[in-house]
Amino acid sequence: MNIDFNKANGLVPVIIQAEKSLQVLMMGYMNEDAYLKTLKEEKVTFFSRTKNRLWTKGETSGNFLWVKKIHIDCDNDALLIQVKQEGPTCHTGAVSCFCNDTSNGFLYRLEEIINQRIDENTKNSYTNELYQKGINKVAQKVGEEAVELIIEAKDNNDDLFKNEAADLLYHFLILLKSKNMGFQEIEKVLSQRL
Repeated sequence: MNIDFNKANGLVPVIIQAEKSLQVLMMGYMNEDAYLKTLKEEKVTFFSRTKNRLWTKGETSGNFLWVKKIHIDCDNDALLIQVKQEGPTCHTGAVSCFCNDTSNGFLYRLEEIINQRIDENTKNSYTNELYQKGINKVAQKVGEEAVELIIEAKDNNDDLFKNEAADLLYHFLILLKSKNMGFQEIEKVLSQRL
């Protein structure tokens, strides 16, 4: 990657984006030292213009941004870094510095919660209890929810239809976990069909 740090006093703008949801999380600046530290530690480090020093996002809050992919723009003077967030990105506690709407990437957040409850073997969790019954029970539940959705689709009660659609998506995510897959794999298949 040949980044041109000379165009703007040694700094390049960096857009931070959530790896899974693709939600824009924040924007900062890097000089060459910040970029090299980011590569070495795989945690995003910026050059703080107000502090006049390198600043690793999360150094005081613990809300680090773990580098997954780095892209450079066509002019070699701006970066897009896709990350895995460790906690909220914005200092206000919001997911993104640009928008407090958490609907972007909600299915991925739900998938994280489902995985966490299963991985931590959370007691009194319907999610974990269903998962522990095995893939046959999970698949059966997905089938039941699909049938209920079809039945509601034929009626005129939009609220019941939406609830059944939500139930189907929720149980589908548990089924994916049972198959050791993630939603991103299904999204990739769909995107290849476009």
